Amino acid sequence: MKQEIINLYDEYTHKPLSRNEFIKKLVALTGSMAAAMAVLPQIEVNYAHAAVTPSEDLFTETVSYPGMPGNMLAYVARPKELKKYAAVIVIHENRGLNAHIEDVTRRAARAGYLAIAPNALSALGVTPATEDEARAKFQELKAENNLQNFINVFDHLKTRNDFNGHAGCVGFCWGGAMANNLAVNVPALKAAVAFYGRQPAAEDVSKIKAALQLHYAGLDERVNAGIPAYEEALKKNNITYEIYQYEGVNHAFHNDTAPARYNEAAAKLAWQRTMDFFGKYL
Repeated sequence: MKQEIINLYDEYTHKPLSRNEFIKKLVALTGSMAAAMAVLPQIEVNYAHAAVTPSEDLFTETVSYPGMPGNMLAYVARPKELKKYAAVIVIHENRGLNAHIEDVTRRAARAGYLAIAPNALSALGVTPATEDEARAKFQELKAENNLQNFINVFDHLKTRNDFNGHAGCVGFCWGGAMANNLAVNVPALKAAVAFYGRQPAAEDVSKIKAALQLHYAGLDERVNAGIPAYEEALKKNNITYEIYQYEGVNHAFHNDTAPARYNEAAAKLAWQRTMDFFGKYL
């Protein structure tokens, strides 16, 4: 598939373009409406393509904790045995909590963690019917409230009898940026993993206490533009970090519901590195 088409979809999901603008540009790139409609299923996410991690041997639940302006909802998964586990906060992309992120949460649980995936949009009291609606709702989130809503999950964890006091986070795209922001704003965070996430301001890097693992896609020019300044600040402030760039793959390469962008080899390697990292720091 032409890289221009994948770049257009990236623009659509992050700028964001309206649906009509996106289709109009897709028709221009493919040459006809028929060709555009044929390409569309290959680039749009489809949760039927997700690798479904079984939940039969896991404990799962949905919890609520205080947020702004409304309460936050979060999906929780952990091994069935009731004991104390290190926690992994799983942070979704700019589509809200969905079947794919719930699947990733179960993957972390199967690795032996208390995994919790907050839904940023739940604080608005909405459940968007489509991804376009979800992206539009993200524009209504106030940045300061949104950050606090994810910080509040740490207070929720302290109330649980299955949490051992050690917490890390992993985020993807929008969630990767949030993972970086949590590293800046939560001194108790032990480890933060950001998949193709926007970097924090260089002047804030000195506040980071967590160990960082950063995953970037080689073809992701938009996000990668911020790598040099971030890495310079990490080195300057003696922050423990690992950085990996996967050549020839696109933004969202870990998302197995996005056929054209998903890269199985890179996704599996990055996830194994993530689990190894949590094993070392949590």
